[in-house]
Amino acid sequence: MNRINFYAGGGLDRLAHLRTEEGWVERVLGEPRAHIVAVWQTRSLVIGSEQPRAVLLSVDAVRGWLDEARVLAVLGESGERLHLAVDVSHWSEEEAQRRVAGFGEWIDLRRVGPLMGREEGSLLAYARGLMWWHARHRFCGVCGSPTESVEAGHVRRCTAPGCKASHFPRTDPAVIMLVHDEDRALLGRQKVWAPGMYSTLAGFLEPGESLEETVAREVFEESGIRVADVRYHSSQPWPFPSSLMIGFHATAASREIRMAESELEDCAWFSRAELRDFGAQGEMLPRADSIARRLIEDWLAQG
Repeated sequence: MNRINFYAGGGLDRLAHLRTEEGWVERVLGEPRAHIVAVWQTRSLVIGSEQPRAVLLSVDAVRGWLDEARVLAVLGESGERLHLAVDVSHWSEEEAQRRVAGFGEWIDLRRVGPLMGREEGSLLAYARGLMWWHARHRFCGVCGSPTESVEAGHVRRCTAPGCKASHFPRTDPAVIMLVHDEDRALLGRQKVWAPGMYSTLAGFLEPGESLEETVAREVFEESGIRVADVRYHSSQPWPFPSSLMIGFHATAASREIRMAESELEDCAWFSRAELRDFGAQGEMLPRADSIARRLIEDWLAQG
């Protein structure tokens, strides 16, 4: 329980108390310790394969990018560095490859996240999630007018004089839970997943629900299983695209599976012995960087 999930615990000071200071972003850009984290169409700039690293660019190296970028946001301070994120998704694929030649390559964070250091993985996840939000909130949800980025990239404000509504970065809360019945755990799989992959059940919070109620509802809707003793485990920022995964363990109060075929391709009980030897059976557990994998591994370690 003391272990921190992937994409969390990066140790970044987000400097939120400085975001409203006039001219602060310009001052940050003028500091020698400022570095740029670039995002192109949800991909991050990475170097290396076996031990991938985030490419942190000096402001001088990419000064031209900043003038044409869709969004520039201050992420915060870590050690001796100040980090800013820039969105260059307006580039074509050919231009995106040409512009970073010699720096690194554009890679989906999901491919390399488990191989990266915690601080860098968390930083890239933060930048990716924030840029995704900006790209999808260019217009005001109140009046439909264009919005602009303010407060160091952490607020979008409506430009209509009669509106001026402020919009803040959105994170969708989702519960994810391992349901167990003594020595068995309940896992399911969706058709779109890699062949043989099973994972814990999950679902999004609805208005007016507590997290515990969401756990019970989602498990019953997908599997027909009733649960009791819903216990919080840990949480994980999951910027694919914009969720906070809130993990739970729950005890089964019923055993007969009545799977919702509209939700799952398969749903079954698996013993600890089966899960410890899952690969030999032609099956596989969820991604190593996911909280789903953590929930399963922690449960296996208990028995």
